[in-house]
Amino acid sequence: MKKSAALAALLTSAVVLAGCSGGQAGPATGSAAPATLSLATMTLPMSLDSKDANGSALPFFQAVYDTLVKREPDGAFSPMLATEWAYDEARTTLTLTLRTGVKFDDGTPFDAQAVKANLERFAKGGGGQAGTLADLESVEVVDDSHVKLKLKQPNPALLYYLSDAAGLMANPAEFAKGEALKTAPSGTGPYDLDQGQTVIGTKWVFKRAPGYWGAKLPYDTITISYFDNETAIVNGIKTGQLNAALIQDADQQIAVEAHPKVKTVKQEFDVQGLLLFDRAGLVTPELKDPRVRQALNHAIDRQTMLSKIRQGRGTVTSQLFGPSAKAYQPELDNAYPFDQAKARALLKEAGLEGGFTLKLPRIPAIVSEALAASLQTDFGAVGVKLVWEDLDQGSAVQRIFRDRAYSGMVMNNGQSPIDWVVVKEMVLPGLFNMFGYTDDTVKSLAPRIQKSDDPADLKKLNAHLVEQAWFVPFYRMTYLHVSDGSVAITPQDGMAVPAIYNYAPAK
Repeated sequence: MKKSAALAALLTSAVVLAGCSGGQAGPATGSAAPATLSLATMTLPMSLDSKDANGSALPFFQAVYDTLVKREPDGAFSPMLATEWAYDEARTTLTLTLRTGVKFDDGTPFDAQAVKANLERFAKGGGGQAGTLADLESVEVVDDSHVKLKLKQPNPALLYYLSDAAGLMANPAEFAKGEALKTAPSGTGPYDLDQGQTVIGTKWVFKRAPGYWGAKLPYDTITISYFDNETAIVNGIKTGQLNAALIQDADQQIAVEAHPKVKTVKQEFDVQGLLLFDRAGLVTPELKDPRVRQALNHAIDRQTMLSKIRQGRGTVTSQLFGPSAKAYQPELDNAYPFDQAKARALLKEAGLEGGFTLKLPRIPAIVSEALAASLQTDFGAVGVKLVWEDLDQGSAVQRIFRDRAYSGMVMNNGQSPIDWVVVKEMVLPGLFNMFGYTDDTVKSLAPRIQKSDDPADLKKLNAHLVEQAWFVPFYRMTYLHVSDGSVAITPQDGMAVPAIYNYAPAK
């Protein structure tokens, strides 16, 4: 995951600086399968300790750890280590009923005390996703099979987080052993890490765990190999040395699609766009006027950008919320048609007929030369001088998140199916609203959404964000899941990479 992985590494560093009813979980098994599933990735996990997990590397962790809640490919939640869950009326206490008879790798029983230990450790562990449990006030053990999660305030995304990194359950007996879990994970998951076959930083080998409590996955062994370029991955898929992978680059997608034995599945996931931090005009005073932000949206030729930079692989949009979100409105995809005359008129109304200068950071792994040039040309045509400052990932953390030297940055933003994830991460004060900007409409709608997750309020919020031009989205990008023909792949809603449960032998 070339671009997303680069951004994930950057944001992980930035975070460190910033300080239902039950049933048997597990997918149905398919027909007779090869013994090994060989996956390729461009995400390099620095640790297999559950507290260090993040979305782009989640398959590594899913192999050895189960989550409390399982997220199905369509985004629905189903039982895993928790078989039932229920909120109180105020939605500030979530009670979980836990699966019994489950044991960690060393035979230690999985129980409510293990849940408490894991959640408290994750929240305080300093990992890139620790903030997802910021609303967790306490974990109360009711008995061995019941816990109560008490929240400081309602969080409509909590079940989502419990199906993600925050919900991974490691063996608490390992917590006192320093950094042991980084290379020797211990969980209740469907596989064990084969340390003899694993080469950290190159290839991870997971063997089927004997006595796994859930339904067996189709493969006896899963290997995940790291590559630093998609050309090598495409070659591996074509020759059958690799079974499955995700391809982001449009040219590489075209190259692999032409192979007669390769099977592909398309998925729209990331929105690429300019995220504006500085709507209060603290760094660039001109951005305080919404007409200026609207002008930036009208200035860019999204369709030409998509055609030239991504070979047309995607859908232009003017909103951050994706099609699976409650807030999504199809008409908002075209809220800002390409109209540079309108952009110049808006700038003139704002008293900026002579234009202004906008300085942005450019991290080459995220912003290509073609994208940088396209934005420079389109903005320049309406009088906005775009100045790029090239940064490496190390200096980017300092300059963007600590120095707050820029008014925004071009980035890829994963489209979560959970609306509150988008609201919390992109709208409310935090890492991507570092200046804490808000307005009366957001102040009114956000607390209501937090308590009820009402679709009508979410649509109002989305329309307001688009109308006030809080962001400058470009397009949703089409990614390509590819296999050598032996594997059927089901994309995972809300994730660029499929869960390990989403692979089966091709029929």
